[in-house]
Amino acid sequence: MSDRSKKEREYEENRKHWLAEEEEIYELWEKAYNPGGQKQIDRLAKQGKKPVRQLIKQLIDPGTEFLELSRGAGFGINYEIAKDVPSAGLVSGLGKIHGNRVMIIANDSRVKAGAYYPINCKKHLRAQDIADQCGIPCVYIADSAGGFLPMQDRVFPGRGQFGHFFYNMSRMSAKGLKQYTLSTGGNTAGGAYIVYLACESIMIDKMAYSFLGGPPIVKAAIGEEVTMAERGGAWVHTSISGGADHIVGSQDEGIDKLRELLSYDPKQKLHIERREPKEPRVPIDHLYEVLPRDPYRGIDVREVIACIADDSAFSEYKRSYNPGRGDTIVCGRIHLKGIPVGLVASNNIGVIFTDAARKAVEWVIRCCSHKIPILYIQSSPGYMVGSVEERAGIGKYGSDMVRAAACANVPKIQWVIGPDHGAANYGMCGRAYDPHFIFNTMRGRTSVMSGRTAAFILTKLERVNAKKRGEEMDEEEVKKFEQMMVDKYSNEAHPFYLEARLFHDGTIPFKSSRDILAEAFEVSLLKPIAESTFGNFKF
Repeated sequence: MSDRSKKEREYEENRKHWLAEEEEIYELWEKAYNPGGQKQIDRLAKQGKKPVRQLIKQLIDPGTEFLELSRGAGFGINYEIAKDVPSAGLVSGLGKIHGNRVMIIANDSRVKAGAYYPINCKKHLRAQDIADQCGIPCVYIADSAGGFLPMQDRVFPGRGQFGHFFYNMSRMSAKGLKQYTLSTGGNTAGGAYIVYLACESIMIDKMAYSFLGGPPIVKAAIGEEVTMAERGGAWVHTSISGGADHIVGSQDEGIDKLRELLSYDPKQKLHIERREPKEPRVPIDHLYEVLPRDPYRGIDVREVIACIADDSAFSEYKRSYNPGRGDTIVCGRIHLKGIPVGLVASNNIGVIFTDAARKAVEWVIRCCSHKIPILYIQSSPGYMVGSVEERAGIGKYGSDMVRAAACANVPKIQWVIGPDHGAANYGMCGRAYDPHFIFNTMRGRTSVMSGRTAAFILTKLERVNAKKRGEEMDEEEVKKFEQMMVDKYSNEAHPFYLEARLFHDGTIPFKSSRDILAEAFEVSLLKPIAESTFGNFKF
């Protein structure tokens, strides 16, 4: 078989593999879209309500798409009282309203009446963090029973829990990032503040209610018996208490009113010079062919870059710098749908050598100096180890990569297309380094190390301990243990496991990557970029 035929066959096998893998993404999304099935849709219809994603579609500008985040949140979370919390009972994402970007955060009342589990809180706060970081307003479509009482110790008292929603609303509002609420149902106890703290809030007559204490609590506390409408209905809060600002007769009217309010917001602008976009000369579908089925097999990341860059054009930084060591990270510039973007991309086997780390640090600083946003394309199993590399300075320059990721003042996005292990997760701007967004793919694997490495290390330690005790290890048990560790790490490194716990913002198909990355950069650049400062940073 010729080399060309062999390559074509490999491409076809890769394509079939990844298309089959990505079918699981669509299956996961379908579960997120339909919690409770037709029965729950019928229940909503009887109340005069529509599924929340339908309301969002009505809210955003016609012909535009809603970039939904973390659809896989809450699946397989395995709380004592719930295996799944579909999509964390919350829809969050980015939409355009009158041409302006907004963060939409909407309760899905089909999931435990919109009550907040710990994962719901985490997803809500993540959406607010993105809005704050990008400088865009928030729109809340509120229909929630409040904190899930059986888990109150995990949703109520802490900083990263229920009460921080309202702190964020207050702080963003004070910065001029408007907060709008459309109440489409109940907003009880703490949930009532979603209505009260909004810059402007809308309530639906005979459908929306907002009060600090529901009927059972009021009865128990003061013996009062009063209807929900009399205590905290739309008429009460728009005509008497002043807790809300606008009353409407239906969800459709509420959406129209929201669009009316948002039409008065000033037009947003991109804080970077944008060129006319050009389609890549290498089609995005080539990613399905060029990315090997084995996540740990090396890649030529330049082929990946060609699939997302305008006109497939890439201006590489220090391409000839110490081949074999300096090129395990590739750096340079592209335009992504007209937006200038700096790249820091794992290459070949992805192991980061000292020279590659040094080059990456220099490039991040230069991007910050020129106010160019950075895309980290992550496919690295970690930093190179051993005495040669330690003497060369891998500790120093690896930590400088970490410091550069932490101090970079430009928008940063991480796109995981392979292994994402150990300190490379930090140096390549993982979740702990506050990138504006992280998107994973079905090829991504994020964990402290691979399962095989963990099994080897732990088995070796056990052998040492057994020898100290004068014991022999059962080799059959060793094999079982090693396989158990491989399986455990493989499961916990999978993009769905990570998405369920909000360690990234969504598992995306390869074919959507260019569009989603470009949109994420566009949103990230709506806020002015601060002047570069690295203090006493030395490299």
